[in-house]
Amino acid sequence: MDLLRSPDDRFASLPGYSFATHYVEVAGEIRVHYVDEGPADAAETVLLLHGEPSWSYLYRKMISPLADAGHRVIAPDLVGFGRSDKPASRDDYTYQRHVDWMWETVEAIGLDGVTFFGQDWGSLIGLRLVAEHPERFRRVVIGNGFLPTGDGKASDAFLAWRQFSQETPEFPVGRIVNGGCATDLPDDVIAAYDAPFPDETYKEGARQFPVLVPISPDDPASEPNRKAWESLAQFDKPFLTAFGDSDPITAGADRALQERIPGASGLAHTTIAGAGHFLQEDKGEELAQVILAFIEATKDA
Repeated sequence: MDLLRSPDDRFASLPGYSFATHYVEVAGEIRVHYVDEGPADAAETVLLLHGEPSWSYLYRKMISPLADAGHRVIAPDLVGFGRSDKPASRDDYTYQRHVDWMWETVEAIGLDGVTFFGQDWGSLIGLRLVAEHPERFRRVVIGNGFLPTGDGKASDAFLAWRQFSQETPEFPVGRIVNGGCATDLPDDVIAAYDAPFPDETYKEGARQFPVLVPISPDDPASEPNRKAWESLAQFDKPFLTAFGDSDPITAGADRALQERIPGASGLAHTTIAGAGHFLQEDKGEELAQVILAFIEATKDA
């Protein structure tokens, strides 16, 4: 596998992001980067998975509040994103490989008793991990995410995004993130989202993600995701939704999660006002407080 690695100087002096770097190797050759903040022996571990086309920089407003509360906070960069290695061929990226790569990352770091938060592709990958290894997770929070099987109709907003992602000559990562926020981002923050991608050759993983979302029942990921739903239909540990109120891509998915997952029953699910698709960017501090309160309220669950 031909791998690209973003130069370290691309990540120098990014606003609000001064966390130490940590790496593990998966699949025998791929280096995966992750943030690891807070006490290593903390009673609670929070795993934060980003989506498309962002990286762990998306969680910079949340990592410190969670760690300052005494929790260990792990925020990996998915393969193809951030400081993680980037396979150069689009054919190297599949949904199953992303799941496998992240499970290897969880195993290599040695995570257990996890509070998981996922958004966008972070939920598409993370919910598979929860479904396939429920014993590793204590509770789940999903914000602007879902686990599609291709059995329902994809939204017009998603299909428009999918078409754009495949047809645009340049894949403008920072501007895409900015467009998914309810507020305009400063130029230096937009540049930080562009930092992992020196040129278009580094973006094959980002280009491939939209076409890996199952939109037909016979998609290669459809059956594994259906099996995951069978497991999630038995998941009775605390399961919270915290969606933004201004995301056309995932609007309504929170209700489907609440209805289908037993652990969501009876919880005070929340909608975060003034938050677009990238709610971590719009309302990261507020979202961190939601997660902290959820951990505290369910410690004895």
